[in-house]
Amino acid sequence: MCSKTVQVLWECLLLWNLCISSAYPTYPGIKARATQRALDYGVQVGMEIIEQMVKERDIPNLNGSESLEFMKIDYVNYNFTNIKINAFSFPNTSLAFVPGVGIKALTNHGTANISTDWEIKSPLFQDTGGADLFLSEVYFTGNVILAQNNFGHPILKLQDCHAQVSHADVSFSGELSVLYNSFAEPMEKPILKNLNEMLCPIVTSEVEALNANLSMLEVITKIDNYTLLDYSLISSPYTTENYTELHLKGVFYPLGNLTDPPFALVPFVLPERSDSMLYIGISEYFFKSASHAYFTAGAFNITLSTKEITDHLMQTSQGLGNVLSRVAELYILSQPFLVRVMATEPPLINLLPGNFTLDIPASITILTQSKNSTAETIVSLDFVASTNVALVILGQRLICSLSLNRFHLSLPESSRSNIEVLRFENILSSILHFGVLPLANAKLQQGFPLPNPHKISLVNSDIEVLEGFLLISTDLKYETSLKQQPSFHGWESLNLISGQWREKPAP
Repeated sequence: MCSKTVQVLWECLLLWNLCISSAYPTYPGIKARATQRALDYGVQVGMEIIEQMVKERDIPNLNGSESLEFMKIDYVNYNFTNIKINAFSFPNTSLAFVPGVGIKALTNHGTANISTDWEIKSPLFQDTGGADLFLSEVYFTGNVILAQNNFGHPILKLQDCHAQVSHADVSFSGELSVLYNSFAEPMEKPILKNLNEMLCPIVTSEVEALNANLSMLEVITKIDNYTLLDYSLISSPYTTENYTELHLKGVFYPLGNLTDPPFALVPFVLPERSDSMLYIGISEYFFKSASHAYFTAGAFNITLSTKEITDHLMQTSQGLGNVLSRVAELYILSQPFLVRVMATEPPLINLLPGNFTLDIPASITILTQSKNSTAETIVSLDFVASTNVALVILGQRLICSLSLNRFHLSLPESSRSNIEVLRFENILSSILHFGVLPLANAKLQQGFPLPNPHKISLVNSDIEVLEGFLLISTDLKYETSLKQQPSFHGWESLNLISGQWREKPAP
């Protein structure tokens, strides 16, 4: 009786959680919007991909049986094998958005030249040889539905597929080609029938093969030794007559801890633009979650040794040559020197039109280290450093760099020292400006990876800081020889082989 009661309570708790979660909608941290310009470019790129695909594709054999009444032959069994598409043309191909559905693909007046081996058997003769097949008035239409699975992977569905080849001309080659070509016309009708039955299943199998690989993509990826990034889809892509939009979770977590940040995500709306192929909106929440995750993981704690201060600080500014001597003058130091900077709270992110700032509340401690390796604190102060964030896209990554804007020192509330704060402000500001920030910028040079499908690079990119989010406007470029680069979705590991997306083997 007790176990049944516990089970009922547990089920009620699960139901209550579902009700609560549905009452508070989940907003995306990242939005990606593809415009009609992206679809038009996709047609161009798609033709290149299809050309490679069809030339490597194994097409199923065609076989059947026909009677040749004019030759008084009861039947001729035929079998076409080793079918290869040598050339094709789809001059009228288009992709268009279908509101609330997905993308409609349409092509007509297509042609294709196919070579094949053949074998013929009849009561009177049996022979083999080669033949050319010319297809014309090829027509295809279908809707590609964009959706998501339960794990946040993108999936594609083919709906309302219709494909038809209106004309097929067979031309046999060989010593008896004149004879065989005389009964080629009766064979063209069943060939068309078989082809038209095969086309949609072939396209459907390609879509299923692509989904199989998309389902293996890791939507939670390790960024570095401190954080993970969750870029799973939170809903099925949203399509209007002008664009399709993907909503990604876009949240950072400390390594090994998938607890959501303790602050709410504010929704944002991408502007109605169509000049670029792709628009990527990165919310303030994305950066705040990164700040919180790195702070929780201890990534904002920096200790500079005497050697690092000498090697780095002295090289970056001639005016810093007096910093250590001024501290030594105050405290008559003879031991090795340490500067320890620790963030006391997650850095504060603020995105306003044209302005991206990062306020860093932290403490800075100057220590000496004696020969027995014990550290003695000379001075410990709290400070808030206000920095401006500069942004640039290099390769396929968003690179951030910090520059010091304002710096304010104060004594910790627990300290009763008579330290003259102003006496240290310039000194420690210089250490921060020429020592800590360059080290932080060196780490930031790794950047945040942007979406990077296989062989697709971002070109003509522009970055804007808007109210509450960052907007990247960019075009796309397909390069067959593009070197492999780190990828936001791991898409660089996909390779188009024999018409299917497959993972490359590990090196």
